Amino acid sequence: MVFVGREHELEALERLRSLGTFQMVVMYGRRRVGKTALIARFCESHRTLWFTAKEQSATANLREFSRKTLEFFGETAFAGGFESWDSALGFIADKAEADSSHPFVFVFDEFPYAAATEPALPSILQIAIDHRFKNTGVMMILCGSNEGFMEGKVLGYKSPLYGRRTAQIHLKPFDLFDACRMMPSDAGWLEKMEYYAVLGGTPYYLEQIDSALTFRQNIQFRCFSQSGILYEEPMLLLRQELREPSLYGSVLDALGAGRTKPKEIGEYAGVEQNTVGSYLRTLEHLGLVERLVPFGEDPKHSRKGLWRLRDPFFAYWYKFVSPVTAAIDMGLGASASASGTSGPVFDTYVGQQFEGMCLQWLLRQCAAGSIDFMPTRFGKWWGNDPIAREQTDIDVVMEDAIHHRVALGECKWRERFNETEAVDRLKARSPLIRVKGERSYYLFTKHPVSEVTKEKFLGTDLHLVNAEAMIE
Repeated sequence: MVFVGREHELEALERLRSLGTFQMVVMYGRRRVGKTALIARFCESHRTLWFTAKEQSATANLREFSRKTLEFFGETAFAGGFESWDSALGFIADKAEADSSHPFVFVFDEFPYAAATEPALPSILQIAIDHRFKNTGVMMILCGSNEGFMEGKVLGYKSPLYGRRTAQIHLKPFDLFDACRMMPSDAGWLEKMEYYAVLGGTPYYLEQIDSALTFRQNIQFRCFSQSGILYEEPMLLLRQELREPSLYGSVLDALGAGRTKPKEIGEYAGVEQNTVGSYLRTLEHLGLVERLVPFGEDPKHSRKGLWRLRDPFFAYWYKFVSPVTAAIDMGLGASASASGTSGPVFDTYVGQQFEGMCLQWLLRQCAAGSIDFMPTRFGKWWGNDPIAREQTDIDVVMEDAIHHRVALGECKWRERFNETEAVDRLKARSPLIRVKGERSYYLFTKHPVSEVTKEKFLGTDLHLVNAEAMIE
């Protein structure tokens, strides 16, 4: 498997390691996002004691931890292992102090599994850090997929480990451009964008692409077949993270069906109105859904908030796969996959995801210095246009409050449209964004605009960007 991306995270880990003092890095992110692969890549050039906890008894985890620890240090004196986590961690600290000229990395992967059956483990580790490890050159990495546990029981203010971390890395899925690095080298720009719209940026999902198959075949075999490796993926994640996976699945079904308001979502999912909010917030915490408000409004007070599926794979699965699971279970996956891999409904879905890709491109250009812009706020705007007397929206809004600039973007995932009219509409909507500053405009298109349009807006404040140019 080829390792791609994560340059910033690797750089941060190497910088911390070079300090030569005790470090505790907390790394977390949902399953399949590539945490273990990142740590393994970093540890290739460092001496590493690595333990991965399992969903098993405290005794079994301690036994395995003992075996890994003694094996790492080449010890055979304690054949039966350690009697407690205190003694095991104390032994590691002793070794670190005794041989300070050869520091090592200590990885405790899936820490929440061990703590689930040994609730005192965070406190035990805190004492070991305060009294032993802080005087060593050990670099400790605590890793976990249970984001709620890692944020509450490790990073949280009430956690015994609060204040002990020296860095934290919340690992998230790739954006479009890093995701493309995991796709077949011979895939065209359109295929890459369709793959991203379906699979998103989760490395594990992207690894399932078979370069010998077409896009449609890959999605059909992976998502629309009982034996497909991604067919049950959403429910597997929900079962791992949540106590009521079926109810959360129903909420996601509602979002996949286009429900955006809590009342609509609750009615569709069969969830009580007074509890649907808590379900949505939990899913938001997992990075699966998000609540959007029109650009410029306060999320805490806005009454225009809309909920949507945030992760492209989950958005795709709950829109196209979940409604046809009965047909898939009867062996009709090939037919069921048709509308989810081609045709107008699928094209509309890719167009919706295209808006996010365009924003990612803008942010990348800003980070690279290709666009002289410092994004301080970004999003989308929708609402009433009092002049046109209609409901309208602006696909991309980005503010540079430092230099008093605003960038507005229109995203057109269509084979053809009136280009001049689209630009005129975008500029006419500019006053709807009540932020002062110099304006620049972006028209993002599926295909390059006509030469007439290029010449008409040459040298103006309008930037023309097509999908193929974005990928290249």
